Amino acid sequence: MTIQPDLAGVSFAAGLARFGDRTAVHFNGQSMSYRDLAARVDEIVHSLGGVRRLVALEADNTLPSLLVYLAALAAGHPLLILPPGGQAAEALVAAYDPDVVARVTDGVPVLDVRREGTRHELHPGLALLVNTSGSTGSPKLVRLSAEGVQANAAAIARYLHLRPEDKAATTLPLSYCYGMSVVNSHLLAGASLALTDTSIVDPCFWELVRAEGVTSFAAVPYTFELLERVGFAEMELPSLRYITQAGGRLDPDRVRGYAELGRRRGWDFFVMYGQTEATARMAYLPPDLAALHPQAVGVPVPGGSFRLEPVPGLDDCELVYSGRNVMLGYAERPEDLALGRTVQELRTGDLARCTPEGLYEIVGRRSRFVKIVGLRLDLGQVERLLTGLGVSAAAAGTDERIVAAVEGGHDLPLLAKTLAHDLGVPRRTIQLQPVEAIPRLDNGKPDYPAVLALAADHHDLDGAGLEPGADAAGPVDDARRIFAEVLEREDVADTDTFVSLGGDSLSYVAASVRLERALGGLPNGWHLMPVCELQPRSEAGGLLSGDTARGRNAGRVRKWRQRLLAPMETGIVLRAVAIVFIISTHIGWFSWEGTAHVLMAVAGFNFARFQLGGTRRGRLRRQLKTIARIVVPSVVVIGLAFAVTDTYSWANVFLLNAVLGPEGWSDFSRFWFVEVLVHILLGVAALLAIPAADKAQRRWPWAFPLAIVGADLLVRFHIIDLPFPGQGPVLWLFALGWAAAASRTLWHRAAVTAIALLAIPGLFDDEYRNATILAGVIVLVWISKLPVPRGLHRFTALLASSSLYAYVTHWLVYPLFDQAGKGLAVAISLAVGIGYWAVATRAMSAIERRLGAWRRNARGRRREVPPSSSGPLALQT
Repeated sequence: MTIQPDLAGVSFAAGLARFGDRTAVHFNGQSMSYRDLAARVDEIVHSLGGVRRLVALEADNTLPSLLVYLAALAAGHPLLILPPGGQAAEALVAAYDPDVVARVTDGVPVLDVRREGTRHELHPGLALLVNTSGSTGSPKLVRLSAEGVQANAAAIARYLHLRPEDKAATTLPLSYCYGMSVVNSHLLAGASLALTDTSIVDPCFWELVRAEGVTSFAAVPYTFELLERVGFAEMELPSLRYITQAGGRLDPDRVRGYAELGRRRGWDFFVMYGQTEATARMAYLPPDLAALHPQAVGVPVPGGSFRLEPVPGLDDCELVYSGRNVMLGYAERPEDLALGRTVQELRTGDLARCTPEGLYEIVGRRSRFVKIVGLRLDLGQVERLLTGLGVSAAAAGTDERIVAAVEGGHDLPLLAKTLAHDLGVPRRTIQLQPVEAIPRLDNGKPDYPAVLALAADHHDLDGAGLEPGADAAGPVDDARRIFAEVLEREDVADTDTFVSLGGDSLSYVAASVRLERALGGLPNGWHLMPVCELQPRSEAGGLLSGDTARGRNAGRVRKWRQRLLAPMETGIVLRAVAIVFIISTHIGWFSWEGTAHVLMAVAGFNFARFQLGGTRRGRLRRQLKTIARIVVPSVVVIGLAFAVTDTYSWANVFLLNAVLGPEGWSDFSRFWFVEVLVHILLGVAALLAIPAADKAQRRWPWAFPLAIVGADLLVRFHIIDLPFPGQGPVLWLFALGWAAAASRTLWHRAAVTAIALLAIPGLFDDEYRNATILAGVIVLVWISKLPVPRGLHRFTALLASSSLYAYVTHWLVYPLFDQAGKGLAVAISLAVGIGYWAVATRAMSAIERRLGAWRRNARGRRREVPPSSSGPLALQT
């Protein structure tokens, strides 16, 4: 790699080429060797020039971001790491006025070169400028040296025993010091990275882990809540060698549980402790000690050391760390970038003790103390007391009162009284605020200033706060509110996803349209992202490369096009178009057959997206709930049709005409789509309830539906003869859509397309009908979003949301208006379908809420414990 002679960079970034043809990075189904990575980094080095400048990078988990990151480190340009987009990045750029701003646009690193030289005086040892975990959006930055970055990466690689065969998935942002340390340590050791920004609740992430042989991933405390949602304990991950945890204290019971799970499954669990001010890591807990000492953070990393310093007025001591990875100091303004080392050792602010085994334990936070009526109170202890009472809470405070944000429905006056009694303080000094979810920072840690702000925003009702939902407004709250309203849920937490909350294809459209308006755009796979990760897109101006005029012109064209058209998800558009074509064909306004079979593939596609996450039992409950949402409104309409006409039979009412009805097409077959879809969903749910099938589907998420396709195609091509009245076998179309959703590589998509090309022609005598089905499937496989005029977005969403309801009602509606005009009959049929959708979904939601409340009350009665005379009052949760 060519490095400018007057610049000194970070050694591991400057020496990538020494690993030759070893694989360095996996991305989008491709691989790149260290030799090629070094060459690509060298291109960016030349673009940055030979004058040492301040470079700002809006870093995401993509190859272009990685290239700029490594180029700046290698060439010795101090790098300001920014979260991608948003006001925090804009504020830091405005505060520090970097010479170059790098962002990723359309998969390409774009450098906004603001000046040829630099306006800054930059200390020779300065390598990185990073936000501290608690100062997002603040101009206060941590100054990290090239020596510190290199030393910490080497220490991590040493205690994790990293080797070239290791491969880490990027589960944390590159802009977060923990995520950055994963990148640094693996590239230093000649190991590889699987670049992804896919959430761990997305089945695609686990397919990546299996397909690429990922050996490790990094987790913060809330990650483990997500792991439990996706049934991680049941997964077969033969390549997994270890999991690391940092970013906050993990409950000791969870530490013990994951340590024991890892021992059974053959992987190690590393609990780690660090701060941005120490370039990420200061301590680790050896995996063989995690189950015995789950409350400990362990021993210092290689090259580091701890000492305990007494704190006046406290029984505990502050933990002080020394090592080459300690920061140079803080920066609060551009002039501070010229400073050298102003910090020799790191006063962590954490209170700690050392066990007889030589392990360090964090027992509190020095700054997390308040003094009320002469008593010094540890806010961490307040949280632990609440946890012991079965309450999830975050506590902040002043010397006047303690404020705690409390999740869930609790008797807050009783809870506040119990807490005051245990702490020995007056009842009036405890203020509990009910929230739907604890306010959190981007890294998942509690946002204590936001917790404290709750006291200012809401007056106290007997110290217990106001009604639920009184948390601070913001982007996350927009997403949380939308989920709560669309899914009729009152318990939306930061770690919840659309799927984990019970969202399905019926509610997906409404949620996606509202979220897109609220956030300015939707990332791929948003339905599997935790609420706290759904952030608004930056509305900042476009990026300019060296050719600024061309960039501005392209931006104008793009903005003009975006005013007229905006992308909508392909599945939504297909559902909207299909229901118009189906009803129009049935009425005779025009004839275009085949779209119902496209919808069967779309149903399989949505099944894979919404119905396959979580534990086997939780998934079965969600699948049965979705089936009920289809069956109940359909049976109501079909039952009415049976009562008022002579056209249908009891077999129609019970959705059994496809099994019990006459062979061939007749009026009895009009509801064939609903019947067959329900039969398929019931059959697949029963299949996946079998442990062996569940295990196979998780192990081979793409091959599993293709096996179903192959089995049903044996019937399709009459290799096996089975009686299929009505429309014949269509399970393979459902499974083909399922496989399309599970396709993550070019080869996967090509294989699904090839099967469609072989199986669909000849399905019907009408080749135009076959061509429609084939085109619909190919679009579903290859195109994730389609451009739709902005003015039609809401109408398209309405049609897609109500497509099932319009399908079942139009048979009763259009005969009343057919004589007045075919187009009028189509319009009224669609309008009635939309109206029935609005009424039926509200009715179903009301029923589900009442059933949920009944179940919660039943559980609460079972868990109720009488008060103890020797301890805190028992609480009914």
